[in-house]
Amino acid sequence: MGPELLLVALALLLAYANGANDNFKGVATLYGSGAAGYRGALAIGTAATFAGCVAAIFLAHGLLAAFSGRGLVPDAVARAPVFMQAVALAAAATVLLATRLGFPISTTHALIGSLVGAGLAIAPDAIDPGRLVAGFVVPLLTSPFVAIVAGWLLYSTLHALARRIGVTRESCVCVGERRFVPVSQLALEPSFDITVATKAECVQKYGGTMLGVFAQGIVDVLHRASAATVSFARGLNDAPKLAALLLAAQLAGVESALFSTALAMAAGGLLHARRVAEMMSHGIATMNEGQAVAANLATGALVIGASLAALPVSTTHVSVGAIAGGGIVNGTTRWASFATIALSWLLTLPIAAAIAFAAAKLL
Repeated sequence: MGPELLLVALALLLAYANGANDNFKGVATLYGSGAAGYRGALAIGTAATFAGCVAAIFLAHGLLAAFSGRGLVPDAVARAPVFMQAVALAAAATVLLATRLGFPISTTHALIGSLVGAGLAIAPDAIDPGRLVAGFVVPLLTSPFVAIVAGWLLYSTLHALARRIGVTRESCVCVGERRFVPVSQLALEPSFDITVATKAECVQKYGGTMLGVFAQGIVDVLHRASAATVSFARGLNDAPKLAALLLAAQLAGVESALFSTALAMAAGGLLHARRVAEMMSHGIATMNEGQAVAANLATGALVIGASLAALPVSTTHVSVGAIAGGGIVNGTTRWASFATIALSWLLTLPIAAAIAFAAAKLL
């Protein structure tokens, strides 16, 4: 296999790994709050992510340039086939390992670690530390904290507004043919069968009206729309980073590279998203739908803004931070799980760098 075809194969493997680890993150709140089942949420996430990848053809050329490696290392190094091969191989291996273990890590982190590791192996004195810190490290380190604050503030505001206009939460049980009925209305039911259900089926729904419309109906629409927005934002932000590797092979144009990346990401998510889905949906915080909507809105706004500004933030960091921030309001954030995820983030950079360094030497 020639060096260009090897790079294409490794780049598509990385896109597949990215889809497996990341595609469900945008719709984790749908599954975690019981608003949708695993397959339904995954279908929404896959379709919206694909749409974001296509939109990147027109909107995200800045990220394509940032993740080519140019500026971080000399152009001669960035153009070397062995450099990009080592980057793709190391990032793919790191993300696949995390996916197998169920950790929602950042493909952006894995790529940055791989760029540095491969650069050190080929030209150890050529890494630009100023570019590395300002262009990559600072946005990645600050984005989780910004997301925590954004999720906390947005959910607090929406929660206070809902109480002010008389929208309340009611505990529901599943009766008959999976129909959710508020506990307060069970006495009004002429006949029903109550069965032992999974925790996801015993949920809280919203009572009251907003502008003459049932509040729960509005929340359902907002929840699905905001989850799709996050998935769209993830495709917009991640696809250019991965397509940059395909462009380095000089066998495809921008449109072909992004479209191929989108297909590989979709396949990875559809086939191997389950373990990360469980961690994102149920491991970080216990979510009600209002909290889920707030987390999605905060994540979507931050990631789309960063994509348009060519800032390489991690959708994973932003999404996890926003979910945790909303959980602070009602005391449901599981900080032990959050700490475990944060540790996996810290380990991503050195692991990816070490694999890339070794791969570059071997190649």
